[in-house]
Amino acid sequence: MAKVVVYTQPGCGACQAEKAWLLDKGVEYEDKDIRKDPKWLEELVELGSRGTPTTIIEHDGQERQVLIGFDAAKMTKALAL
Repeated sequence: MAKVVVYTQPGCGACQAEKAWLLDKGVEYEDKDIRKDPKWLEELVELGSRGTPTTIIEHDGQERQVLIGFDAAKMTKALAL
């Protein structure tokens, strides 16, 4: 199973849609609300993103993928669902 980390913030409709989609697909994820911890905002910027949701997907022994924004088709492919 892939390790999934989602950078989110309150009031972000796309963030809520992605989290609901992940829940519906049975995908466990870590939610990093960038408003709760400034370190998480720094991590988001280091990823080259300025928006939420930004998602990191890591498969064992493979490169990690960074997805900016929520796109169900790209998420399905990245998670190999």
